[in-house]
Amino acid sequence: MWRLLMGSNKSNNICHVMSWLLLLLLLLPINIVRGSSHVLDRDSLDSFIHEYAIKNIWKRYTGKLYDIPLPVNFSGMEGSIVRVRSGSFWRRGANFSFFKIPPRVLPWPFVKRFDIIFKNLGNLSSKYYDVPNYTFVTPVIGFLAYNATSREDDGMVELNIMSDHILVHFPQIDDDDNNNKVEMKCVRFVTNGTIEFSNVTMNNTCISQGQGHFAIVVPSLKPEEEKKKGKWKWWVIGFGVGIVGFLLLIVMATLICKCVGLKKRGNMERQSEKSEALDTVWVGTSRMPSASGIRTQPVLENSYVP
Repeated sequence: MWRLLMGSNKSNNICHVMSWLLLLLLLLPINIVRGSSHVLDRDSLDSFIHEYAIKNIWKRYTGKLYDIPLPVNFSGMEGSIVRVRSGSFWRRGANFSFFKIPPRVLPWPFVKRFDIIFKNLGNLSSKYYDVPNYTFVTPVIGFLAYNATSREDDGMVELNIMSDHILVHFPQIDDDDNNNKVEMKCVRFVTNGTIEFSNVTMNNTCISQGQGHFAIVVPSLKPEEEKKKGKWKWWVIGFGVGIVGFLLLIVMATLICKCVGLKKRGNMERQSEKSEALDTVWVGTSRMPSASGIRTQPVLENSYVP
């Protein structure tokens, strides 16, 4: 009896395990999609790089540019930080990295010292920034100013420009099509979420009146080319989804048949327990029914003997 109960519980446990396995298989594609799309947003990225620079660069001399040693998962992205005095910044301006900031610029609200963090997002640009109907031909680069004397809120300050513009120079453009060079546009991503367009000047330079993130873009593919590319993409996705769905269907059918067989076997064993009790014997690892032997006594058909 105990062995029978153990066998029945074993079949139920196997069915439960199969059910959970099937559920995990069905949810696996959803988890993969969610995991691949999970990245920091723009504001979180800016705050993270600022905090990381403050924690990992202890001694900073005023006016000297320091590289930020970003974590491994940000490989392809570059960052640097410089601390400046507001008085010197007003008289001289700054010329760091890809940016040339003119004189007569003050932080707002005013602080005696502030940090400027420069970023080059490199091959991670498209993960954080996007311009509808346009394609990047340069990485997204940017700079933001932070209060160096206080840590209230996020510590960000604005740069109040009173004279010339800020020049943003891109030394290299990844576009070999000469026709696109005529249609190139400078784009500025402002901290409030808006996007500003302007023309590209000589030597691949953009002009700006404030801080933020910058890039050069060109119009995307024409509608016909984009439509063909979209159809091909959906064919590939549909084929992949069909293969995965077919495999999941086979696995599901196998698990259902196995579970039904185990349940049927368990019901037969329980039904046999309710009927006439039979002795059981174990042959190796198999349990088999055994009935007690009864010998029939011979009886003459006719007791009369001539």
